[in-house]
Amino acid sequence: MKKNIAIIMGGYSSEYKISLKSGNVVYESLDKKKYNAYRILIFKDKWTYVNEMEEEFPIDKNDFSALVNDQRIHFDCVFNAIHGSPGEDGFMQGYFELIGLPQTSCAMYQAALTFNKRDLLATLKPFGIKSAESFYLNLNDTIDEDAIIGKVGLPCFVKANKAGSSFGISKVYKKEDLKTAIEKSFKEDDQIIIEEFLDGVEVSVGVISYKGKTTVLPITEIVSENDFFDYEAKYNGQSQEITPARIPKDYEDKVRHEAAKIYDALQMTGFSRSEFIFKNDEPYLLELNTVPGLTTESILPQQAAKAGISLEELFDNAIEEAMKN
Repeated sequence: MKKNIAIIMGGYSSEYKISLKSGNVVYESLDKKKYNAYRILIFKDKWTYVNEMEEEFPIDKNDFSALVNDQRIHFDCVFNAIHGSPGEDGFMQGYFELIGLPQTSCAMYQAALTFNKRDLLATLKPFGIKSAESFYLNLNDTIDEDAIIGKVGLPCFVKANKAGSSFGISKVYKKEDLKTAIEKSFKEDDQIIIEEFLDGVEVSVGVISYKGKTTVLPITEIVSENDFFDYEAKYNGQSQEITPARIPKDYEDKVRHEAAKIYDALQMTGFSRSEFIFKNDEPYLLELNTVPGLTTESILPQQAAKAGISLEELFDNAIEEAMKN
């Protein structure tokens, strides 16, 4: 009997449009002989199933079911394609755990931890994972530009602590531009992280649980046409994403080891994509995404393709792993 798969997409953050693209790619790619796929839009004002005719049917949040033409639809598994809140920060994971419904991303704690860049880097430090020098600010904190620059130097990056797709990020070269960059980040989040500029090769490393084994996918080198790998570079073609990365063998070995070490240390499941920059021949972790982009142009699917894993196989494996766990 075919399994009913709910593909959740949308979300509450600035990334919702990207999530809709990812979710629709999953919907189109799933094996229709094996699965009944349902597109579920998750927004603050509604959770709804949308059929092929674009008709909407509300989701019953008591058990995550839908009443469609007098027939109650229950789901066997949820495919999580929500970038940002509430799909990448633990809220949906906790909800599905409470109602006993398997889902394809990591568990609630891992999602909440990895979505918070500051907490993630602090947690991984005892495991020997290197990261850039940083300075933290919360909304309404006093801003001391001299103290910030004294710690991280110039240029530096100002980032929203809990945001993806490079929303709320700026590269700052001059002291007088720091406050504007901070204000921009606070529009995305009430916590920000200001980091030293690492001048080196940037790579993205996908790690997944594939057929029950932690698997590091081919590495992608990021070459941005812009000043850094910002939103325009990521989604509007203003970057080169080269897979496999043009890096020395010792660089590859080091970053593959670090990415797998992080995945296992955090007891991750599902997809992950870690971003690193090399400094003094060592990989420094920038962040970790647990619901990375899933379109054909996205980095993790590109990496899977290089490993001989099709989109259909990639998504099928994610469902199988979720239901097994």
